[in-house]
Amino acid sequence: MIALTAIIRCTPDGAAAVEAALREVMSYAQANEPGTLSYYVSRDVTDKAVFCTYERYADRSAMERHNNSEAVRRFFTIAQPLLATTPTVIVGEEIGQLPAHLQS
Repeated sequence: MIALTAIIRCTPDGAAAVEAALREVMSYAQANEPGTLSYYVSRDVTDKAVFCTYERYADRSAMERHNNSEAVRRFFTIAQPLLATTPTVIVGEEIGQLPAHLQS
């Protein structure tokens, strides 16, 4: 299992547009990417211009299909001029998760 975490910092005035663009990516992944197992987006509670994604893929090729998708290209077309810094991206091999009965 491949996991990708991205920290996205945008300008304060770009936060609404970046959030909307991230929601579009989530919708696209859910409808079109069976190899994308989960795609979470969170927003910092103190700095509303900071977003974090946690993405889980069946394998590296599923991650690459997602990252090369039209939805991701569109996201960066919208977000690029609104970013305060280059996103921080960490790609890793998932080593564990909570058992289902502990997830809520």
